[in-house]
Amino acid sequence: MKYDKIILGIDPGTNIMGYGAIHVVGKEIKLLGAGVISLQKVKDHPIKLKKIFEGTIELIEQFKPDELAIEAPFFGKNVQSMLKLGRAQGIAIAAALVRNIPIFEYSPKKIKQSVTGNGNASKEQVAAMLQKLFAHPKSSPSGGTFNFTELRYLDATDALGAAMCHYFQDSIQNINTNSANGKKSFSGWKAFLSENPNRQVSPIKKSS
Repeated sequence: MKYDKIILGIDPGTNIMGYGAIHVVGKEIKLLGAGVISLQKVKDHPIKLKKIFEGTIELIEQFKPDELAIEAPFFGKNVQSMLKLGRAQGIAIAAALVRNIPIFEYSPKKIKQSVTGNGNASKEQVAAMLQKLFAHPKSSPSGGTFNFTELRYLDATDALGAAMCHYFQDSIQNINTNSANGKKSFSGWKAFLSENPNRQVSPIKKSS
């Protein structure tokens, strides 16, 4: 059976929550949308959590994902930041559970490794690799080239990276079935490009 899923990626945060949604049919990956939900003007923490829940529900209603991929909290932050980030992630997960959507969690290192081939890649490098993939009109919303320079925050590309990471990991889990059926799956960006050399393009340069 041809792979056909809509995956919503979430990069949780109490100030900025990133999101990115993709639709994968076979080997074709289309970007449905990416952006952020800003919570910077909301001062009360419980209200922020309420906004995260409502925002996640709205994203689910908009993109109608089959599965949700979420970035795990990074344990290099201070205790208070970790507590707040953990709550934000938990609220986003709760929203998905309310809508009976399967949830998959990936560490920042795993996402970077899957997308760029380097677990220590910078956020900018992750964004650049994603831009290469979605630079093709047929891969972008409304058939137009998606301009990643319009994304103000890298939280959006982090979320999109989580969605792509889940697609690649999902392919790994199905590799035995796919191999038996003579189908191909991809464990990461490099494997995808090796089978799709025409998808390699130069990043869009910012005008000076």
